[in-house]
Amino acid sequence: MLTDAAYMARALLLAGRAAGRTTPNPMVGAVVVSPDGVVVGAGFHARAGDAHAEVRALDAAGAAARGATLYCTLEPCSHHGRTPPCVDRVIGAGIARVVAAVEDPNPCVAGRGLCALTEAGVRVDVGVCGEAARRMNAPFFSVMQRGRPFVLAKVATSLDGRVAAGAGQATRLSSAAADRQSQLLRARVDAVAVGSGTVLTDDPQLTAREVFRERPLARVIFDRRLRTPPSARVLSTLAAGPVYVLTTAEHVMRAAASAHALEAAGATLVTVFDGGIPATLATLAGMGIQWLLVEGGPSLHGALRLAGAIDAVRIVVTPRVLGAAGVPWLSSHQLPVPWLCHVDVTACGPDVIIEGDVYRTD
Repeated sequence: MLTDAAYMARALLLAGRAAGRTTPNPMVGAVVVSPDGVVVGAGFHARAGDAHAEVRALDAAGAAARGATLYCTLEPCSHHGRTPPCVDRVIGAGIARVVAAVEDPNPCVAGRGLCALTEAGVRVDVGVCGEAARRMNAPFFSVMQRGRPFVLAKVATSLDGRVAAGAGQATRLSSAAADRQSQLLRARVDAVAVGSGTVLTDDPQLTAREVFRERPLARVIFDRRLRTPPSARVLSTLAAGPVYVLTTAEHVMRAAASAHALEAAGATLVTVFDGGIPATLATLAGMGIQWLLVEGGPSLHGALRLAGAIDAVRIVVTPRVLGAAGVPWLSSHQLPVPWLCHVDVTACGPDVIIEGDVYRTD
């Protein structure tokens, strides 16, 4: 008979199959195991509005669920949302024990599901593979606990830490192999963001290309001064998803002609009360964006870093050297050492990809 951790690892693998498809819900996997250690049912939450993982696993188990153990990567829900409460189904199926990786941070649940199970006589254990479960659903936890999206800063740098050959110069650094990995990442996140400087310099499309993406991809431009031109290439890709230009009501009034031109080109202007990073990110969370991939540029990354709003990084280090005239990514006071945990380093063609979570104290 396998350990609790082994069965939970299987549930986590199942949960990961829905990556990029479940927002605003978390990814969840579940496994039903008979008293003698046989997996009799398994399932995962495929997308928002579909059956939850526990229900799918119990459907697969049928009568074999009675007296069995249910392993789930998140506490079973106890409230009516798009679907009925999972705890009712778990109790009705005769499950004897529930092993949950973590409590659900959603205030509508927040331990109530586990309490309902305990009151019904179901044995409950929490914490098996909890860290892995939290990291898998870091965007969901970020919105529920901090009221803002999980921010992943992605950058391609030269070997000497530069992002461009000079100010205002579009500089291609990463290889085709690394670009492919970036497209795969775009296929999973809720939105891709850049600053207006990146739009003016690189004129990116910000689409998920040559990869499968089930949902529309939101594109976000941090542009307090409304510098984005109506001719920007990203505005020619509205079939891929909406383009949000974040600004303030004050600047909309000051630059009314620019605002009208952007709206006529298909952009959606989103006004933020004070234009600061915390208020802006809270606004994005209210729009249903949980996982925000910020691809540039250094000014936006620096502002996010100083606001303590970067949660993880992906740094593509290329073999090219740009020299002292090049534009640095972040200044030393914005990039303290040690900065990252859970660091992973992978060779990708001629490049090296460094990924890691930012140390946090909150």
